[in-house]
Parts: sequence; structure tokens; C-alpha cells
Amino acid sequence: MVLRPSLLMAGVIAASAAVLSLPAAAQSRAETLRFVSGGNVNTLDPTMLGSTRESFSVGMATYDRLVAFGTKPQGDSTVFGLSNIRGELAERFEVSPDGLTLTFHLRKDAKFQDGTPVTADDVKWSLDRAVSAKSLAAAQLLTGSMTSPSQFKVVDAYTFQVSLPKPDRLALPNLATVYPIIINSKVAKAHATAEDPWAQEWLKSNTAGSGAYVIESFKPGEQVVLKRNDAWTRGPGGKPASFRRVIAQTIPEAATRANLVERGDADLVIDLQASDAAALQAKGKVKVISTPMYNAVTFVSFNTQMPPFDKVKVRQAIAYALPYDDMFKAALFGRGKPLFNATWTAAGPGPEYPVAQPVKLDLARAKQLLTEAGFPNGFETSFSFNLGQAGVAEPMAALIKESLAKINIKVDIQKLPDAQMSTMVTEKKLPFFTENIAAWLPATDYYYRNFYTGNQRWNYSSLNDPALQQLAETARFEPDAAKYAAQARKLNAMAFELMPQIPVWQASQDAVMAPSVAGYVYQFHRQADFRDLSRK
Repeated sequence: MVLRPSLLMAGVIAASAAVLSLPAAAQSRAETLRFVSGGNVNTLDPTMLGSTRESFSVGMATYDRLVAFGTKPQGDSTVFGLSNIRGELAERFEVSPDGLTLTFHLRKDAKFQDGTPVTADDVKWSLDRAVSAKSLAAAQLLTGSMTSPSQFKVVDAYTFQVSLPKPDRLALPNLATVYPIIINSKVAKAHATAEDPWAQEWLKSNTAGSGAYVIESFKPGEQVVLKRNDAWTRGPGGKPASFRRVIAQTIPEAATRANLVERGDADLVIDLQASDAAALQAKGKVKVISTPMYNAVTFVSFNTQMPPFDKVKVRQAIAYALPYDDMFKAALFGRGKPLFNATWTAAGPGPEYPVAQPVKLDLARAKQLLTEAGFPNGFETSFSFNLGQAGVAEPMAALIKESLAKINIKVDIQKLPDAQMSTMVTEKKLPFFTENIAAWLPATDYYYRNFYTGNQRWNYSSLNDPALQQLAETARFEPDAAKYAAQARKLNAMAFELMPQIPVWQASQDAVMAPSVAGYVYQFHRQADFRDLSRK
């Protein structure tokens, strides 16, 4: 039997609502948070290779870390604060005067979900695992100068130390990210084997944490049901998490997700298209919190090792030939923060990254730069984007093609499947394309070290500038705030002159929710933190 699309959609909505309702039967509607997402939870261990961003949400809810990010206001929204670190399992912590030792004093009332106390031995085993096991954690903690179990020391049952080879401004923030979870080491060791000493296989589908929620049921790729851990009292005011139960469900179709939240059958969705979020906001039935993702950037990027983009003036010419305003309206419906049309003073750019660029559509200047680069008659090239980002990238690409034709650059648009795009980016085979980046730790030096240097995937432009690389490394270890700001400004100025890629905007994350839901915070991993949320 073949169903008409309208009947198929109705069936999906009805089935989704039914699945959402069943586990909540024992609890009142008000005490259950229903979260729908296009992605899926594929593991309960967020450190595992291939973990999805949705898995990070579950990991944040079921495990604690030594420390956590505080919050700060951003416009009408609340976002995580990189420099605002607070204790989580640590009731307090100190950084030694020389910046080489971090000391954490654990909460003596903290317990794992089986009732056993959290001790420094568990912290030691967990961080040893983070830097030793084959996982996502080791590469992340490397950015905070944590690479070896020898750096982690148990002082006593409730005191723990981290030693650093040199002061690193990102060491403490790294311990607040998704990966350095504190695991019940006795439970994990009981499920370890000689082939799997860190119990990775068992922890994919089981948890051994001390977090705000415990796993009630887990169907990989479909649904996770979380039940509140009433013994966890690290929420606002020293209380447990607000919701007794959280149902996180995968709903692949964006239109279905939008319909569910509009009807009140779901409480929160954060991954709708900008057009859908705008339409729902206009109807006024739901609450929409639109937050420019301040740790994420959309680029137009060049392969600086591939002609003709190995010439700076070619890259600069294109920077003045992009129809920025039209792209922003067509691709994002104006929902985000533009990174163009800026005016810099004689002092140059500010120290933050990304910094809005002093570029705008100026075809006369673009033609002049192209002539100076040796291409008075233009050239032909391709412009590629990921099909998974087509909703934003397709109108953007069409406008780029149209505008570049005016300076005699003929563009062939390539729409690539996700896997092919990823492979070609990794192998540095794309000359001209758009991509997004996100940094959990949005420090200026972190962006430049990870996205502008080295022979690695995230250096989209394949930039190889020794002076920029050296300055970024120096800034990483600069303890003086004023000196660091000066170095950050210089990095921003160098990037503008080199123009390896053009930051075009920071898209908004539109959190669409029931009017009764409160407490939403834009978090570093660009996912909902269920512990933040409550119902009015």
C-alpha cells in the first residue's frame, strides 16, 4: 500500500505523539520534558569516536565533570561563558600563582547513581581514561596541555590535582567540556577486559555517572528516556533538576518536528530551518529564543595552495564581489549575526574572534584586484557545498555564482553528499566552498590554532603562514590579559590581509519551545542542556 504524503505525515505525527506520551504516563505532563531532534543518540558514552551531538546532550545530563561553564547575557539570550568557570563535582578549586597546578576540592556529598561516594580515585581513573583511551577526549584535552596520566594526582580522598607543563589559559575550560566525564571507576573496572581496559564497549550502552539524570531506556537512533536522579542537588539553589523525566526522540522530518512543537506534543526543538522558526514565531503559539551562535562561524573558504586561489589578490577580489546582504536574507532570513559591512578604526580589529570584516559588495574594487592578480578576464572555478546544509547553502551559492559572473568569474556549483564533501575537504581537493566551524572554547588563539594552521582537516584553507602560526602558539600561553588582547588583534588583522577564508555570519540557533518552558541557555556544544530547563 502506498500512502499519500499528507496521510504519511499525519501518521508520523500521531505515532510520534503516542511514543512521546507512553513513558510519561506515570508522571504529570508538567513534569516531563519532551525534546525532539533530527539527529540521534548513538551512544551513552560521549567520548566515543563517532558520537553525535545529540549524544552529548545525554552525556551532559548523566555525568558530572569537575567544573562547568557559568553563563552570561548576550542580547536577549543567555549563553555559556568561557571565562566564567564554576565548580560542579568540585566545590572549589585553585590555580597556583605560577599557573602550573590546578587543585580541586571535591564535594563530600557527591554520590554516583548507585549511591557510592565520588572520590579523587574516580577522578584520577576517569581523566587517565580521557587521555589514554582511543576516543575523542584525548585530542580535546591536548588543547589544554593535558596529555598524560602522570599529570593527574590524588592528594587525598577528596582532593585532586592537575599539573601543567606551562600555564595554559584553556586547561580549566577544557575540564568543563563534554569529554572529561567522571565515571564510577569500580563499576567501569568490573566491566573492563584485557582487550578493553577502559570499558568502552560496556559504557556505550550503560552509564556509571553521578549526573542529574539516569537512563530509564535507550533505543539507539530512536529514543532515550531519562529519569531524574533526586540525589543530584547541583541545580540552581542546590536542588535537583526541574523535570522528573526527559524524553529525547529522533524525528527525522523537520516539518514533523515543527508540527509537534506547534501542537504542544513536544516541548523543545533546536534544529529547525530558519524559515520554519520564523514562521512559527510569527504565529505566536510558541516561544522562540534566537541566539547567534557565538562560537560558530560560516565561511566562504579558498584552497590557498591551489591556483588561482594561491594569490592573495584573487581571494581579496572575491571578498569584495560577494552579495553579502542578499545572501544573509535569502539563506538565513536575517536570523543571525552578520560578519560583513564593518568599519574598523585606525586601531584595527578588536581582539575577539570572529570579528566582523570591513568588506562589502564593491564590484569595481573586485575587478581592480582581479586585474592586479593577473586575471583581467576572470577564470572558471567550482563552488561546493554540503547537501546536508542545502537549506542555507543553496541560495547562498546561487547568489555567489550570479555576482561573480559580473567580474567574469564563471562558477560551476557542486552539491556534494555529506560523506563526499567531508572526504574532499579532508583531502584538500576543493578549490572554493562553504563550510561551518564551531569551537567549544571560543578563544581567539584557539580558533587560529585549530582552523588556520597545520596540515589537518579543520584548516579548510590549507593556510601555511609561519608568522600567524607562531603568534597563535605564543598567545595560547600568554597570561597577561592586555598582551593577549594585543596578540589577538594582530591575529585578526593578519587573517584579514591574507584572506584565506571569508567569515560571512554566525547563524542563529532557534530554540523553539512551549511557552511554559523556561531557563534555556545556549551551550558550548550547541545542544540543549536538560539541567538548565524548567516549566513555569
